[in-house]
Amino acid sequence: MNDLKRKILGQLQVDLAQIEAALKDNLTPYLDLVSETARHILFSGGKRLRPLLMILAARLCGYRGVDDKMFSCVFEYLHAATLLHDDLVDDAELRRGKQAAHMKWGNETAVLVGDFLLARGLSIAAKTGSLKVIEIISEITENMSQGEIHQLQNKGNIDISENEYLEIIRRKTAILIQGACRVGAVIAGADEKKEAALSSYGYHVGLAFQMVDDLLDYLADTQTIGKKVGADLREGKLTLPVIVALNAAMPSDRRYMEKIIKNRAFSVEAFGKLIELLKKYGGIRYTQQLASENIQKACLALQVFKEGETRDLLADIARYALARKV
Repeated sequence: MNDLKRKILGQLQVDLAQIEAALKDNLTPYLDLVSETARHILFSGGKRLRPLLMILAARLCGYRGVDDKMFSCVFEYLHAATLLHDDLVDDAELRRGKQAAHMKWGNETAVLVGDFLLARGLSIAAKTGSLKVIEIISEITENMSQGEIHQLQNKGNIDISENEYLEIIRRKTAILIQGACRVGAVIAGADEKKEAALSSYGYHVGLAFQMVDDLLDYLADTQTIGKKVGADLREGKLTLPVIVALNAAMPSDRRYMEKIIKNRAFSVEAFGKLIELLKKYGGIRYTQQLASENIQKACLALQVFKEGETRDLLADIARYALARKV
């Protein structure tokens, strides 16, 4: 995995530097407080996956313009806005290893700066001059909001189904990554076949990315993932590893798991026992397998395009999304 990461970063060094510069140059808030809060979430170690995928999708489709880095900011601003809002809704204390914005500046500021970032993203989308791009971005913001509400409705719901979980992550995560890839194709003037292929690639990468993210809550430590382990469960979020294990567990083990889920102040020891049960009843393995299947579908979608450096790089990013540890 480390070799793959080094390979990807080596090829994308220039693009990443240009994305960082564009994110700073295009933020342009009027108030210092907005700038300080936005920068806190934007420049705290994000992977830049979404803007990178937009840029690479455009490149794969033959984009020859000079504004791709500016347009890519849309997806990082939208992503950062959702993080600000989600952390507030979840009452999270940490984000990327730092104090969550609402803990530092207050709920009101976090909400309003999130709103600013959403609006800023839409303003930049308008600069593409493409009604289709604006429609895609608008659909993304609608879906992300509804995905968060859907998740909120299922907070602590022990009976949440796998299909409901998949619908939530489709709206919350996959659609934004899918949209980034699709917009890359649109600004490059790609035909419908190529646009559909990149849309499929982004969708499946997005699903897998969220599944792996949910797994890390049970397999990584606080320093690695930048938030407290067990945070999802403490926030009442039942993700796929838990859903699968609950459905497969023997009655006595299911009762034990339910007890932990309902008591969000569970101990480290109890959480360790839960992880053992997730492994015992296949929750970890099933989630890994489903994520892997989605990455295979993502790479298959790229076969529409001729072999080359950019296609290979997109395939490597998909594989890294599956293998990552943070």
